Amino acid sequence: MTRARTHIFRLLKWGRTLAKHGALRDLEKHKATPPQVRRLFRIARLGTIQPKTPNYSAALQAIGPAAIKLGQTLATRPDIIGEAAARDLLELQDNLPPVAFDKIKDEIEASLGKPIEELYSEIDPDPVGAASIAQVHRAKTVEGKDVAVKVLRPGIIKKFNQDIETYEWAAAHLEALGGEAKRLRPELVIANFRRWTMRELDLRREAASASELAEHMANVDQFEIPTIDWDRTSGRVLTLDWVNGVKISKRDELIAAGHDLNEVATRLVRTFLKQAIEAGYFHADMHQGNLFVKADGTIVAIDFGIMGRINKKARFWLAEILYGLTTGNYKRVAEIHFEAQYVPDHHSMEDFATALRAVGEPMRGKPVSELSVGDMLDGLFAITRDFDMETQPHLLLLQKTMVMVEGIATDLNPLINMWDASGPYVKNWIRGELGLEAAIADRINDDVETLMMLPDIVRRLDAQIPRQGGAPPALPVAEIELMWDRNKARKSSGFWRYAITALVAGATGAGAIYFWG
Repeated sequence: MTRARTHIFRLLKWGRTLAKHGALRDLEKHKATPPQVRRLFRIARLGTIQPKTPNYSAALQAIGPAAIKLGQTLATRPDIIGEAAARDLLELQDNLPPVAFDKIKDEIEASLGKPIEELYSEIDPDPVGAASIAQVHRAKTVEGKDVAVKVLRPGIIKKFNQDIETYEWAAAHLEALGGEAKRLRPELVIANFRRWTMRELDLRREAASASELAEHMANVDQFEIPTIDWDRTSGRVLTLDWVNGVKISKRDELIAAGHDLNEVATRLVRTFLKQAIEAGYFHADMHQGNLFVKADGTIVAIDFGIMGRINKKARFWLAEILYGLTTGNYKRVAEIHFEAQYVPDHHSMEDFATALRAVGEPMRGKPVSELSVGDMLDGLFAITRDFDMETQPHLLLLQKTMVMVEGIATDLNPLINMWDASGPYVKNWIRGELGLEAAIADRINDDVETLMMLPDIVRRLDAQIPRQGGAPPALPVAEIELMWDRNKARKSSGFWRYAITALVAGATGAGAIYFWG
């Protein structure tokens, strides 16, 4: 087990990097930051020169791959890190210098168990993209098919495990401080982060995710998922069809190719909604680098390392929340939050509906160019604290992806109305799923399920069965031994002993920091 002192020094090293980029100042002032953490922030920035304008993205890129991924996760949490930091992290680019091709070649051969010449007749040694976890090379199979080959960076799994251990340690101590830190549930945030990241580090899982999404979207016109080459895919290597198209970020090239940008933007929004609301399984990393437009207008998605899943009940609530906000039915949106147990019962539903009105009404009647899903989410975050709403980790990826999709759509067409683009789809889906025929079918299914449960219900008192909310069961979090608990027997404060150790390390300079890191 990693020693607490090692975690302290890692955090201090990362903290100094954040301080050098001006990224600790606002976090130190943030009202959600506990006093004890503020003191450690001051220790971390001792002797550093901080720029006036913080650069969170550059700081996390300097810290390393796991920090980049954590930053992309925290971009969805303005309630934790502040709105300015969240906006900056949305621009975080996952680009790193590539690994030398001879090491990549060794990874391919070791993982697939064959010489590279027996797998690919050609492979470009210069990658088309190099990110924090893997890099991608263009190749041609021995059968003559053009493919993309994605290969994990050597040693990346061990490095991520080390860093996430420290994130878990820090989250456990932060949550144990109570107050606002506990309400934000940092341990559960990191537990979800570990789950998402470990999936992304297994390229067989990514291949399976692509295959599953392709099945869900099989009948959708002009949306495509590349086919997986399973014979050349393993835990560390993924081979799939090469995509010939224009990156969706290259607006001028799309116009030159004759594409209708408004049509492409609208189709992107509705395609995402189909994934999230209808299938309950969606691509959760839909940034501009992961989307291409083919010559016939087909949108092609790549990179399926991060996927989101929402159960049917939560999808019903989500659709009604979106539709209720767009139509001004705040009472129904409030009812859904209480039904889903997103808001504790001791609060007034009427008061919550009024708070929702404060979020929705400023957007109603505004010009198309001023409507924003991102603004709506920022407004919803602002009222969560007043109504003791705990973080819903199962919705974090959805929130992040909604903001990403809106950003891409507005880049393509600055005048797109996100509500007009999504409203008809959501309305039709609600009518189809929650209409009379669907309600009768669901009631029959529910009644049958209830009859099947009768023997179990008789054996238990109904009062002992907790009411199910909108969130799935929480992930188990890492068991962390808190410093102050371990040191109670010694009648000394573990927190301050390690804080003093950190202070000494900060004064002695970077040599000691990197030795322990």
